[in-house]
Amino acid sequence: MDDSLNGRKALVTGGASGIGAACARALAARGAKVVVADVDASGAAALADELGGTAWTVDLLDTEALAALSLDCDILVNNAGIQKVAPIEQFEPAEFRRILTLMLEAPFLLIRAALPHMYANGYGRIINISSVHGLRASAYKSAYVSAKHGLEGLSKVTALEGGERGVTSNCINPGYVRTPLVERQIADQARVHGIPEAEVLAKVMLTESAVKRLVEPSEVASLAAWLASDDAGMVTGASYTMDGGWSAR
Repeated sequence: MDDSLNGRKALVTGGASGIGAACARALAARGAKVVVADVDASGAAALADELGGTAWTVDLLDTEALAALSLDCDILVNNAGIQKVAPIEQFEPAEFRRILTLMLEAPFLLIRAALPHMYANGYGRIINISSVHGLRASAYKSAYVSAKHGLEGLSKVTALEGGERGVTSNCINPGYVRTPLVERQIADQARVHGIPEAEVLAKVMLTESAVKRLVEPSEVASLAAWLASDDAGMVTGASYTMDGGWSAR
């Protein structure tokens, strides 16, 4: 039994499904007490009950509320995200701002809220679920790519500030993961590329990957659990690609 995170408290955003749920399970399996944070109240509650953790129903777009937070977590997994696929000239400004708020400003505010507790204890693990799109761009994803590139920078600044105080900060950069977020993209990708939905995986999503399959959420979670461990104490300011070779090109 791996109890390497026994006594640690973890907060996972977007934790009710997909990568977030997989991370919550992986951290709980290693002994962490997990707070499942999600706008989906019933989904968060169900998973929290399964893991013996707690649920936090939260709208991460409510930045005023986040700015007033004080968090007592030892491990923070910034995972919550959304996607919109459209050419720049058709991209609604309000949707662009919404994506940046959720995927860049909210992680900043949560990190800001968590650091005092982490600094006081001389220990903290901040794990940002970025994307290969934090390192590479794709057409029709101006907001998502911008948010993920910004998250990379935020993570590195956090690493520099937190290093002497026992806090590490890293990004995980998966390619397309088998999640509802990716599944919902297929229709949009088919529309903007003018191809049938059945051809989107082969002709759009996996063209740059040497390994022609989707990443499994459990694979991302296994890396997150390692980054949360004491074994990763010297790992900070890094970006770990899990993209089947996409970024090797």
